[in-house]
Amino acid sequence: MKPWNYILALGTFVIFLSLLVSFESDFIQQLDKTLAEILGGNRFITAFHYMGDTWFVIVMGLLLLIVLWLKERNYHGMIFVLLTIAAGNVLNQLVKKWIERPRPEIVDQLTTYSFPSGHAMLSILYLFTIAYLVAEWIGNSKKSRIVWVIATILFLLIGFSRIAESRHFGSDVIAGWSLGYTWFVLCVFWYEQRKKKFNKLKDNT
Repeated sequence: MKPWNYILALGTFVIFLSLLVSFESDFIQQLDKTLAEILGGNRFITAFHYMGDTWFVIVMGLLLLIVLWLKERNYHGMIFVLLTIAAGNVLNQLVKKWIERPRPEIVDQLTTYSFPSGHAMLSILYLFTIAYLVAEWIGNSKKSRIVWVIATILFLLIGFSRIAESRHFGSDVIAGWSLGYTWFVLCVFWYEQRKKKFNKLKDNT
């Protein structure tokens, strides 16, 4: 992973912390209101929430684990998937229970807490994990860049869907993306360090 990714991850962590301490401020509440007015009720965008549902993320994670095991016996890659998706979900739930921010007030609203958005955080985690591993398999090429672009568009649409459905405030979604990207880069750092150590051991045997 290139150095700018680590700089960006630091920046997204700062964004997350800023939202954490200011989501009750007038500025953030106005931002939430504006995003809700722009995206609210958009049927095209709301359809993408299914791609961030827990069952869908679990299926994608299991498929990744199966491919990594059958294709390459890539055990470090399998741990990488568990760190990004499974541990990322645990992190999201812990932060939600710590902050205890209520969701927007609508009829039949979900009873779980709102900050940060689980759909937003897990979508960037599982889509970027797929993009990273696919890019690793096909190498640095136009195809890998296309994969990253598709992953980015999808995680944005999944996050926007939570605002369009009034399931989350806009700041919840931005916080989910921010914390998700930071966690993803930390997991990539671990994965790449493990690969380097493993390759050195192979070279010395």
